[in-house]
Amino acid sequence: MRTHTKETQSSMTPDKAIQFLKEGNERFMNNLKTNRNLLQQVNETSTGQFPFAAILSCIDSRTSAELVFDQGLGDVFSIRVAGNIVNEDILGSMEFACNAAGSKLIMVLGHTKCGAIIGACNHVELGNLTGLLKKVGPAIERETATKTERNGKNLEFVTHVTENNVHLAIEQIRKQSPILTDMEREGEIRIIGGMYDVETGRVDFYGIG
Repeated sequence: MRTHTKETQSSMTPDKAIQFLKEGNERFMNNLKTNRNLLQQVNETSTGQFPFAAILSCIDSRTSAELVFDQGLGDVFSIRVAGNIVNEDILGSMEFACNAAGSKLIMVLGHTKCGAIIGACNHVELGNLTGLLKKVGPAIERETATKTERNGKNLEFVTHVTENNVHLAIEQIRKQSPILTDMEREGEIRIIGGMYDVETGRVDFYGIG
């Protein structure tokens, strides 16, 4: 498979970008990885890149976006940080990806059994990690159904917080980036969320048929 070019990126729609990711995840789950000549892709991207999507995911070693969506060099911007949280630098990276580099989709990808979410639920404090985990606080507060055992040992509680964290990240992107909000309003991009299951390899796309 060849890498994306300016022409293929330009003809890409946000909905088609979503379909590309869904089809890639299906291949991943069925161990049907696309045959790619990576050295050829190095050569093809040496003078430019035309990724069709920007994916914010966790640093967890099991959640590489290129792998779980079966994408190659030059196909996606991969933004990774523990807990797939949003900050000013990440917003700037997304704005570059879409407004400057032409990507058609932003996806916030959470995952099951996330150590950062579990740590936040347990109120872990450890150096600079303390401040990062506090950014998960609003997702914990939003989970009001759980009255007892509001900690990392309660799998249902952690799952709900993880889902909330994805939805809150999307809300933050729309609230804190007028550039991306305007692009989404004009239909130039879409901003979506999803959840990767570390046991099955499946990505559940939120709100997508």
